[in-house]
Amino acid sequence: MPELLIPIAFVVILFWIVLSNIYVVQQSRAYVIERLGAFHGVQGVGIHFKVPFLDRVARRVSLKEQVLDYPPQPVITKDNVTMQIDTVVYFQITDPKLYTYGVEQPMMAMETLTATTLRNIIGDLELDQTLTSRDVVNTKMRAILDEATDPWGIKVNRVELKNILPPADIQSSMEKQMKAERDRRQAILQAEGSKKSAILLAEGERESAILRADAEKQAAILRAEAERESAILKAEGEAEAIRAVQSALAESLAMLNEKAPNDQVIKLKSIEAMQKIADGKATKIIIPSEMQGLVGMASGLVEGVKEK
Repeated sequence: MPELLIPIAFVVILFWIVLSNIYVVQQSRAYVIERLGAFHGVQGVGIHFKVPFLDRVARRVSLKEQVLDYPPQPVITKDNVTMQIDTVVYFQITDPKLYTYGVEQPMMAMETLTATTLRNIIGDLELDQTLTSRDVVNTKMRAILDEATDPWGIKVNRVELKNILPPADIQSSMEKQMKAERDRRQAILQAEGSKKSAILLAEGERESAILRADAEKQAAILRAEAERESAILKAEGEAEAIRAVQSALAESLAMLNEKAPNDQVIKLKSIEAMQKIADGKATKIIIPSEMQGLVGMASGLVEGVKEK
């Protein structure tokens, strides 16, 4: 029985050694393998086996894009203004071997290089240029850092200046200037609003005057048309009355003609016509000579009737 324990223990230990040297490399990661202390290779995604006691994983490298957010750094501009600027660097490891053996403590080296590059670039710019040229500074820093970190197996994708903090007195002056600029813009907007309001008011009054004039014109036209229609109707009425009188006179004359009246009746009708004429506004009436006797006779008859 003791003789069987030794082989079993040996098999167990061997099995444990084999299992402990089998590993899986995950997605977006790479393992740098050394054999007997020298670089042996880079293993990518999948299952792998390393030789026990000879191989070792020197570094596990992430191939994802990474972010380094550096604290504010004191930077002096060309016109001797000290500002605090914090930087964000986006980078990615492209060569695990260079990253492992290129530089000691790559992240610390990146931070030092970023701070030095930022001071060099800002030192060539004045305060106003620094505040208005973020894109230029970002582009220059990315190009310089990408070139400097290439031997380390690192690719710098982007560099961003997150905050630029000038001294308190300068910041106060800038805030006052910005407030004055806002007030000026507000005054301009108010003036433009007043101008547009006045223009709209004038246009409204002009349109109102035009509408009133049009209304008065239409009213005058309607009044003139009404008067014209009234005159036409009045004239038509008078003409109709004249036609009726003439028609009645014609009928009476026709009846007289049918009855064959004598001269005395005709003369009496003429006297009636003369009376109607005398009732008018005429001041003088000329009576034919042949009717004068008849008129005298009629007047005598009238006087006689009155006496009785």
